[in-house]
Amino acid sequence: MKKTKTIVIIVLTLLVLIAILQNTQAVETKLLLLTITMPKALLIIITLLVGFVLGVVVTSLLSEKPVSHRDNMDIKERGEKL
Repeated sequence: MKKTKTIVIIVLTLLVLIAILQNTQAVETKLLLLTITMPKALLIIITLLVGFVLGVVVTSLLSEKPVSHRDNMDIKERGEKL
């Protein structure tokens, strides 16, 4: 299993490097009122990082399980029965 994971990481790293090397031309990106010129590879990396960070934030916010009112009632009832 560990060997498979290492191979997958190496293959993905190579694919990312190939994509970066093929996308070195400059592109103009408009962000609100700014126009920024940067290599397409940098734009792809920034987009990936923003998506990753947003995914982590949303997942952490959604994984927090709030205690509902009904759960509080069950806890109180169990406490009274003890």
